[in-house]
Amino acid sequence: MTAREPECVALKRRGAEHVAKQLAEKSPQEQLDYWRRRTDALLAKQAKAKSQIVQ
Repeated sequence: MTAREPECVALKRRGAEHVAKQLAEKSPQEQLDYWRRRTDALLAKQAKAKSQIVQ
């Protein structure tokens, strides 16, 4: 009997595979730009969530 992979691990694996596919054919500079855009988007989302909690 094989152990089933926990759902959280499966979600992380699928997410990592998705990002790897997106970055596979990009140059190092394009990859850096991708991560900067994603970081900016995450920071904006976090700031919005914090502002909604405070109100």
